[in-house]
Amino acid sequence: MAESAILVSHTRLHEFIVTALVAMKMSRPIAEVTAGLMVRTDLRGVDSHGIGMLPRYHELWQAGYIRMDAEPSVVRDEVATGLFDGQKGLGHYVSTRAMQACIEKARTYGLGMVAVRNSGHYGAAANYSMMALEHDMIGLSMTNSPYVAMVPTFGRKAMLSTNPISFAAPAGRHAPFVLDMATTTVAIGKLSVASRWNKPIPSGWALDDSGTPTTDPFVALKHRLVTPLGGTRDLGSHKGYGLGMMVDILSGVMSGAVYGDLFYRSDRQERRVQDVGHCFAAIDPVRFRPLAEFKHDMDDMFDALKGSPTADGQTRSGSPGSPRRRPSRRDAGTAFRWRRHSSLSATRWRAAWGSPRSHR
Repeated sequence: MAESAILVSHTRLHEFIVTALVAMKMSRPIAEVTAGLMVRTDLRGVDSHGIGMLPRYHELWQAGYIRMDAEPSVVRDEVATGLFDGQKGLGHYVSTRAMQACIEKARTYGLGMVAVRNSGHYGAAANYSMMALEHDMIGLSMTNSPYVAMVPTFGRKAMLSTNPISFAAPAGRHAPFVLDMATTTVAIGKLSVASRWNKPIPSGWALDDSGTPTTDPFVALKHRLVTPLGGTRDLGSHKGYGLGMMVDILSGVMSGAVYGDLFYRSDRQERRVQDVGHCFAAIDPVRFRPLAEFKHDMDDMFDALKGSPTADGQTRSGSPGSPRRRPSRRDAGTAFRWRRHSSLSATRWRAAWGSPRSHR
């Protein structure tokens, strides 16, 4: 039976996450940054990459795969490029620093690209690409993972992770263009959300151990076999497979981090090293043309797309990324809605915080 939802204010949620991370030995300044990104993700409606990840982070910390007290270090800093070492910590803080470095380099050189190795899960990819928007720049963010899930086109064994990529570009009258997508048909986090609510998943998202599509989210999570973006070769899964390879090359091979199924073919499991890799970039459009002209044409593109004819039975047309372009739950004045994860039982929540409903 699915549990009922609880409502928690974003400020209380932030406080809860910070306290939990500090209890796991993370420094408060880094915990504040990490919690801020996790809450911001939930407020944007991306429930798969916010507080829903906290039990998983706790599991990885207990198993020795994450050092919550890690302080990232700069390995290389050369003109428009750079390389950070996450020192086995969570990925949110080092990714923030890496993207900040990209923006500074782009301000000076027009382009900045920074990679990260020896990191951990960094949450939602859009958190970092969107940082460039505040500076009227284009942002790019991508990451891999040691935990493979993507089954190559024509294959039956997972060889790549979901390898997400996010791209953000500013506009004028319109909201910025923000794309945040897995290179698989669906992110693993979406399977987790479906399992929390005990809801079936669409056929084609994931496979069972025989390679047959399944609609059971628990089976999907157990076997972690998801299709490349496109689903099948006839529908273009080789393109999703190729995009996944691109992300792994830039995030893993280029940075010296894990890639493909290397985690399982090396001693990283034995050493409890995830070695997640990320890659970030910032581009200053002013180096190509006046910003006003760039934004004008972005708006014109949006106008043309929104004015295009809709298919029968559809009420709107738009651009990729537009489903996420909506007011945040905080801005709309609504409280945060989250189904309690089994690892964070109501009893443990109340023991630490009292009744959740009292903190709306």
